[in-house]
Amino acid sequence: MAEITYEGKTFEVDEDGFLLKFEEWCPEWVEYVKESEGISEITEDHQKILDFLQDYYKKNGIAPMVRILSKNTGFKLKQVYELFPSGPGKGACKMAGLPKPTGCV
Repeated sequence: MAEITYEGKTFEVDEDGFLLKFEEWCPEWVEYVKESEGISEITEDHQKILDFLQDYYKKNGIAPMVRILSKNTGFKLKQVYELFPSGPGKGACKMAGLPKPTGCV
């Protein structure tokens, strides 16, 4: 288990840099991942996806399949990749504080 310290906060992460404890998610985590993802600003579109991912995870205990993400947010897969360059699993789920999705490479 590794630790990342950013802006005075310490986060426990897995070998791929995903939070180990969803409850540790906070604005500093978003800033850290945003920076590592090369995203300059969190827009309303980013936030809509992050909110959906977190709500889905809280209700179901897993990250949604991409098809469910697209259907419920209205964003096509191409748009999700434009917002999160490393993709819905690696970028969006990581920023939302979710564990690494099953099948995410």
